[in-house]
Amino acid sequence: MNQELAAVGIDAFDESVYRALLVRQAAVPSELADGLDASTERVGRALARLHDRGLVGRLSGTRRRYAAIDPQHAVQALVHARTLELGRVRTAAVELFQVFEAAQRGGAEEVEIITGIEALGRWFVRLQQEAREQVRTLDRPPYALTTANPVEETAMRQGVVYRAVYAPEALEWAGVLDDIKRLVGHGEEARVLPGLRVKLAIADDDLALMPLSLDMTDVRAAVIRPSALLDALVDYWRLCWRQAAPLFGDATGAMDDAPGEEDRLVLSLLVSGLKDEAIARQMGWSVRTMRRRMSRLHELLGATNRFQAGVIAARRGWL
Repeated sequence: MNQELAAVGIDAFDESVYRALLVRQAAVPSELADGLDASTERVGRALARLHDRGLVGRLSGTRRRYAAIDPQHAVQALVHARTLELGRVRTAAVELFQVFEAAQRGGAEEVEIITGIEALGRWFVRLQQEAREQVRTLDRPPYALTTANPVEETAMRQGVVYRAVYAPEALEWAGVLDDIKRLVGHGEEARVLPGLRVKLAIADDDLALMPLSLDMTDVRAAVIRPSALLDALVDYWRLCWRQAAPLFGDATGAMDDAPGEEDRLVLSLLVSGLKDEAIARQMGWSVRTMRRRMSRLHELLGATNRFQAGVIAARRGWL
């Protein structure tokens, strides 16, 4: 199979489906399946993925008929998106080097290593209780204790501002999305960032807590006090915050044709990088219902793929 598009995230089978569609210009999955020696269902799933990546378009009508989009523009858009992703990785690498360099310079009084799930939980509670102005977090699975954070609601009632950046994987854990919705209702500012690999909590600019690995069977974490290392972690959090997308949109000031809360949530989950199956689970829908709702949103936005839908929704203030 051809693999020329692997560098932009298109696997070999999907590329073969795209090439077959380019020859036909338009087709239904069954028309491509025989020539590819594959099942109609597998070809249909590949076309759905290609549609999400902007390489094919869905034609109107009751049949699942797809048309190839001009590769000169469609593939170039994927190259541009991958270039932006690599640019963000390079920026993050610089920030992480600063963290590493600062850690090498840090003294024992500035960094304390704790071990065990119980110690991590106690320090997370203590960090929040010591905050006077704000708590900033980077959140992703796995979780050492419960996914809920009852301390946060109490702290927000006392005027502490919470800003959280979540990895998309966190939204797939049972109950987490409902927890976040409740916390946002109490004032948390929540964003989501694909590719987030660090767990971190910062109280004001005075104290940080960072697990040293994602292995929850052998927990080791660093408690960081004012130092060059803490400054670097604060800068890294700010970088993640700037790159993250709002998880729940604010309808204030949106256009008259803006979707309801449920559709805005779907768009937020879509931008966060969750796949159709994961979004459907979170919404309590079938995958077919999820895709039907997404198709309606595409029509409302005038978008042909996920990326365009996210960009247009953000420009309209729906996210």
